[in-house]
Amino acid sequence: MQKKKLKDNKIDLNALAFQGYSFAEIRVELTRRLRQVRLFQNMKQQQLANQSGLSLGTIKKFETGSTISFENVLRIVCALGLNNQLENLFLIEMNSIADLEKIEKLQNSKIRKRAR
Repeated sequence: MQKKKLKDNKIDLNALAFQGYSFAEIRVELTRRLRQVRLFQNMKQQQLANQSGLSLGTIKKFETGSTISFENVLRIVCALGLNNQLENLFLIEMNSIADLEKIEKLQNSKIRKRAR
């Protein structure tokens, strides 16, 4: 994922949006960001492994670009103290009263269970 640079080598934060990027590019960027947070917190990989309940191998695997489970990514996010940033993920954007009514209807309806 290429970042657009502004004058004085500052990064244009708007250029970091994921619109139009591939799944692989988003994964690489999120991995890079989580690694930066770990380093910023002066946390070693072993410390992150201990705090997340994951093995050191899983942390290394993740930071070098290998795929790990969604649950393990969530464990890393929580161990880094970023769980509050998950709160606004995947929210439905409401632009009208009709959108609000649709959300209310979805929340009030029973979720059908799939047959096994």
